[in-house]
Amino acid sequence: MRSQEKSETSIVQKLDLDGYIGQFKHFLARDKSVAMQGDINQHYRYIQALSSVQFPPPPNVPVLDKELARIHLQAVLSLEEIYAFVKMISYFNTLHSQHFPEPLHAWIHAIEIPDEIREVMAYFTHEGELNAERDPELYSLERAIKQNKSEIKETLYKLAHSSKLQPYLVDTQVHFNGGEETLLVRGGFNHAIKASVVARSTAGFFYIIPQSITHLKEKESALLSHKEEIIYKYCKRFSAVFFAWERFLAFINKEYDRFDHYQARVSFARAREYEFVLPSKKKGIKLHDFAHPAIENPVPISINFSKRIMLVTGVNAGGKTMLLKSMLSAVYLSKYLLPFRCDAAKTEVGHYRHIEAVIDDPQSVKNDISTFAGRMQEFATLFSKEDAIVGVDEIELGTDSDEAASLFRVMLDALAYKGISFVVTTHHKRLAALMAADEEVELIAALYDEERRVPTYTFLQGSIGKSYAFETAQRYGIPVSIVAKAKEVYGEDKENLNELIEKSTSLERELRLKIAKVDEELHSVERSKEKLKAEEFRLQESHRKALATLENRYNAATKKAREALKVQESTEGRRLLNVAHQHKALKQKEVKPSEPIPLKEGDKVKYRSHKAELLTLHGSDATITVDGLKMRVPLSQLKRSGDVPLQSTQSKPKESKVTVEKTGAAVSVKLLGMYADEALDTIDKFLSDALVNGLHEVQIIHGTGGGVLSKLVAEYLKKHPKIAKFYKMPGNLGITVVEL
Repeated sequence: MRSQEKSETSIVQKLDLDGYIGQFKHFLARDKSVAMQGDINQHYRYIQALSSVQFPPPPNVPVLDKELARIHLQAVLSLEEIYAFVKMISYFNTLHSQHFPEPLHAWIHAIEIPDEIREVMAYFTHEGELNAERDPELYSLERAIKQNKSEIKETLYKLAHSSKLQPYLVDTQVHFNGGEETLLVRGGFNHAIKASVVARSTAGFFYIIPQSITHLKEKESALLSHKEEIIYKYCKRFSAVFFAWERFLAFINKEYDRFDHYQARVSFARAREYEFVLPSKKKGIKLHDFAHPAIENPVPISINFSKRIMLVTGVNAGGKTMLLKSMLSAVYLSKYLLPFRCDAAKTEVGHYRHIEAVIDDPQSVKNDISTFAGRMQEFATLFSKEDAIVGVDEIELGTDSDEAASLFRVMLDALAYKGISFVVTTHHKRLAALMAADEEVELIAALYDEERRVPTYTFLQGSIGKSYAFETAQRYGIPVSIVAKAKEVYGEDKENLNELIEKSTSLERELRLKIAKVDEELHSVERSKEKLKAEEFRLQESHRKALATLENRYNAATKKAREALKVQESTEGRRLLNVAHQHKALKQKEVKPSEPIPLKEGDKVKYRSHKAELLTLHGSDATITVDGLKMRVPLSQLKRSGDVPLQSTQSKPKESKVTVEKTGAAVSVKLLGMYADEALDTIDKFLSDALVNGLHEVQIIHGTGGGVLSKLVAEYLKKHPKIAKFYKMPGNLGITVVEL
């Protein structure tokens, strides 16, 4: 465990995350490793649930491992040690009253506090003292101690204001020295008062305790001694209870650490506006707007590493090392579910068992190890590891570039074959050239602003970057003449190669910017298309509702007309029927029905705004299924899924008006004169249509006659799963009202 913690500390320092970890630990209720034991997916669910609610912060509690070991040995704990357990358990008691979502609610409420432990908790005040009101003897002692202190204070006050002692007093205050109440006096005070000297001030004055309060001091000492005896008695009693519930205390101590891990992460994320990224099972790193915590004003990184090796080249001081540290930091932070700044919706980080960073110069005079030899030692340890991600900074450090390029090319291949991923920074153009053709190598170039002569701290994938050593030297103050001469020594052919690399990088960057612009325009067109589709659907729904309203008015008017014909003069009935026909005339202003579409059984079709499947054909009608509901509809109202319905070929005069499709939903149906089979088919189609169009109440007109149709309708409606209620309309009108 210590070896693991030491390794974690080392990688944290190498990745410049020590400041971040220090800030995070301020949110913990007690110091501990940032690693959490157990299923990381389960931890993530609990953290997400806790992130959605407010909760009280946990109290600071010391690490209680030693105290648990002492309980196991039946030792007597001090009052402070017992209260540490009480604070911890009381916090879970507080959490029980919180409204947490699952799975937090089930976890917290599964923790049951034993009654004996609750009894111990009841003896403590919020300040960690014993509640004197629960023990008469302790209560009397507390009052006696308080009274005695008051008498000491009053006696000292009188002495400090007495005329006899006034010439020797430095001031009239009561001074605490070594926990004792004293007076500060000058030399010669013994002529005015008998007292004991406790200490001497830096100015040569004396702190004294007058003999007149000596008996009060002795009384106070006796009272405090008696109080300590009572406290020890309770400590012994409480420690015995803790021994009986040792396993519960060990459990609650572990659960407190678990909740502390969760709350610290949630509180830290809220305070910094960070986000959580759950590691994925597949390898690779995809960062979007990632910001390394160590950088105060970082340029966000967006990069995709889906291969075995990432080779980063380019400008000096252009952020290559920070890119390497950012990639490894994202893996480390997500591995331990520590929040960081990024676009979590677009960020994906794979899980790696080991995280290694070959960054520092390993040269050691003490151990007689050169830089290159130290690097070889670090690489040698990697051959015993699997499932790891390794960052290597300046891989060519410490040896001949051509030899190193060949050596590292072979070693990286061999280690990648073992399942180790690498993020490598280099200025070796030979190494970059050797590895560029490998499909498992991701080339990354650090970009440079030629006009401003500064690095941009941005990166381009799929390209090799120029080092810009001469430009960097000039930017940091090297004379221009020296830089110019260095270029001559470097050679014209190599400089031409650098220019080609630079032009290639610039062209690729411009191409990617243009592609990004085209993608954005394409997305804009797609969004406009979706808006038009939504508007079309809204207009269709509006028209459907309008037609349904007209249909309802028509049926209501015809109903009133029939009632009027039965109870009033025929002239009134005719007037109401005219009103009904006026509504019917409004409804009939629509497009003529389409020509029947040549369809066959089993076709995927569209009925209004619903997707359906054609089951059978019945002349001009068809039976379809919509969301598991079988219904019979006119064939003219169907169209093949994805096709525009065939329109009538009859020519029409051009008119300046808008026409819309009829919904076909009616609020009543007539069965008069029908046979049983025909009536049942009609009812089935009618109710299906009403359900699809969202009607809540319809009428079935079957007449009175011999009651055969009435009984048939009632039997059918009893078995229909979508019927809420049905009843016959009063007045023996031969109408059954159905509520859907």
